[in-house]
Amino acid sequence: MNALRSLIQRQMQSGALYAVLAALGFSFKAIFVKLAYAAGPVDAISLLAMRMGLALPLFAWLVWASRSQGSAPLKLGDGLRVCLLGLLGYYLASLFDFYGLQYISAGLERLILFTYPTLVLVFQAIALRERPSLRTLSAMGLCYLGLGIAFVHDVSVAGVGQQVVLGSLWVFASAVTYALYYSGTGMMLKRMGSMRLAGLCGTASSVMVLAHYLLVAPVGQLWQLPGAVWANAGLMAVFSTVLPIYWVALAIQRLGPTHTAAVGNLGPVLTVLASWALLSEEISLYQVIGLAVVLFAVSRLKPQSKKKAEIATATEPARSL
Repeated sequence: MNALRSLIQRQMQSGALYAVLAALGFSFKAIFVKLAYAAGPVDAISLLAMRMGLALPLFAWLVWASRSQGSAPLKLGDGLRVCLLGLLGYYLASLFDFYGLQYISAGLERLILFTYPTLVLVFQAIALRERPSLRTLSAMGLCYLGLGIAFVHDVSVAGVGQQVVLGSLWVFASAVTYALYYSGTGMMLKRMGSMRLAGLCGTASSVMVLAHYLLVAPVGQLWQLPGAVWANAGLMAVFSTVLPIYWVALAIQRLGPTHTAAVGNLGPVLTVLASWALLSEEISLYQVIGLAVVLFAVSRLKPQSKKKAEIATATEPARSL
């Protein structure tokens, strides 16, 4: 027992445990969404409103906990940028993702989302008017090849190709909006740090999501939902939204951004295993091959210059959809 406690303390001090916990938390988001859909008649915007409503005070806590990270006062322009990033990263990306999860498996969803680094590189190449390197283009091609292999698995299992295509398009739209959010965080991260920015963007997006819900549905409808739906929304808000952001910040402080990001690559693997264990989703050879190809391809994606790589890893935002 003492040896186990000592091991855990060493892993916490090194940051490795925080990085693993963050990857685990983010990977379980799709699991909680699927469990909530199975537990009662809840739609995407209602479930997202529950998640963000429960997470709102925790996002405020993140802002308070990160007050020493970046103490620069917010200007009007900063506030507008935070609202725009919140609109893209936690509102639209999450909403599109929740729509998609109504039609496709949690494993395929996580794999599609994991292609967002390819989109970030495309947006950066457009903004900087640079042609991607051959290595980058080949890695992107491999990434989408692996995604196609896994897509074939979902179509064959579901037997309803149109639904899988629709769900995949919604999740890909989520990846696009999240890539836009990611691309726009660089300047803001230098001013305030990842945890503070995530807390501010999460607070802004929570207000947007709740306003959206109030425009389309009565509040009383939420109280009629089964307790299991609320339980999964609560777990998602705490374990798959706010805590992983906090754990990523702690991991980066101790482990460094590069190693923290490397541990984060466990996410799709953990989602596939959890969906098999908790949702009884099948794991086929197609899915395993597709997952391996995507993971390898993403590991090969790098900015074209060493300086850009250093900037990218030093300012990487906490990943949460």
